[in-house]
Amino acid sequence: MNGSNSALSKCAKGTLTSAVLVFIIALAGLAANAVVLWLLGLRMRRNPFSVYILNLAGADCLFLCCQIVFSLRTLIYKFHSVCISIPYIFLTVSIFAYIAGLSILSAISTERCLSVLRPIWYRSHRPRHLSAVTCALLWALSLLLSILEGNYCGFLETQRYQAWCQAFDFIIAAWLILLLVLLSGSSLALMTRLLCGSQRVPLTRLYVTLMLTVLVFLLCGLPFGFKWFLCYWIRKFCSETFSYFLTRTGIILSSLNSSANPIIYFFVGSFRQQKQLRQTLGLVLQRALEDITEEKWGKPSQGTRETSGSSFTQ
Repeated sequence: MNGSNSALSKCAKGTLTSAVLVFIIALAGLAANAVVLWLLGLRMRRNPFSVYILNLAGADCLFLCCQIVFSLRTLIYKFHSVCISIPYIFLTVSIFAYIAGLSILSAISTERCLSVLRPIWYRSHRPRHLSAVTCALLWALSLLLSILEGNYCGFLETQRYQAWCQAFDFIIAAWLILLLVLLSGSSLALMTRLLCGSQRVPLTRLYVTLMLTVLVFLLCGLPFGFKWFLCYWIRKFCSETFSYFLTRTGIILSSLNSSANPIIYFFVGSFRQQKQLRQTLGLVLQRALEDITEEKWGKPSQGTRETSGSSFTQ
């Protein structure tokens, strides 16, 4: 009876409005990210930056799939009063996808900042397959952290393992804070180099794509991590109502964050291209990832490609 009541209370926690919003946003975002995966994985020649975007789209797809499952459970309970038990592994996968997405985005921003601040060193010493190796390591680290957290805080959630659960939550929180510092610092340095100083870097679509992606994450993706890994440590100062509001808001915003990235790519790639009425999605996506100096984002100028990773092929 206690297990049944606990399951029913978990199903009843989600509101109908938030479940519908998450379901619609996640379904649309999943379709858009699937298009990005298909184009970058099968239809386009990849460069270092597109390798990161490919892995970021994969992390977003995983996260959105889990949110669709959670929202479907709430909708089924609201309309049919049937509570479906969802394995804890879905929550572990959503945490895994969130950590991997933030890790990959931080790697993109850091490497891009390094290519601008130290262009000669970057072109001369950058390993050929650095993007692929970095993504593989970040996926492995994210998987390890999420499995350990899920094992001691979900599958073995007893008083005996409470200390281990707190320890792994602290480790994940520290890792997320480190990633956030790297993401914010590198993005700020990049923006400073783009807008200020005597040696300004020419603005390209690649910079705009990166800046918009980082901005959307800071506005929409950050509350989810704050709730899961930081509010746990200040629970004494978080009321139950505020915690519930933060949870629902964080889920909606994080789903919006994962769904917005493909929109950013296609918006930047198609901007100021009204004359070309018939543009394939692959061409638009390729244009969004180009690092070519353009005059008013129209035809390429006389300038050459920047000292970015786009000159390298994977």
